Amino acid sequence: MYKAVLPAMIVVGATSAALMPGAAHAAAGMQFASDVFVERFQPAPGGRTARILERADQLRPGDRVIFVVNWSGRKDGGFTVTNPLPRTIAFAGATDETQEVSVDGGRTWGALEALTVHDAAGRARPAHAEDVTHLRWRIPAPQALAGAGQMTWRGVVR
Repeated sequence: MYKAVLPAMIVVGATSAALMPGAAHAAAGMQFASDVFVERFQPAPGGRTARILERADQLRPGDRVIFVVNWSGRKDGGFTVTNPLPRTIAFAGATDETQEVSVDGGRTWGALEALTVHDAAGRARPAHAEDVTHLRWRIPAPQALAGAGQMTWRGVVR
């Protein structure tokens, strides 16, 4: 079992600051609050399936998790949030079309289907979700001036 720990985030705007996981933090006038939820599915009446989200206290291999980062504050010119993935979590999909991923430690960015990785022999292959090392969101000026927002992503505990 793993304790639920959010990865550190880096916020870039007028200044950069590393954010510790698990609590609200101020960085250049911004505040962030993070949560991790375990996503479970169970049978429901009428042959349907119910989706249950439970706050994660401990994680087990195979758990499907949803990471939620709420932000508040106003920032002229927008800002960028970069989130390194913990090695114990495999990326399982974006929940926001503005999310970019990196498969090389944050050197290059794009949509997962547009990225490639190289094997030990130097051969390129299409990148897969388990290759993702970092996530990034660019919050444009109009949104940044709105005063609040939310970023989410899905993962699976390795």
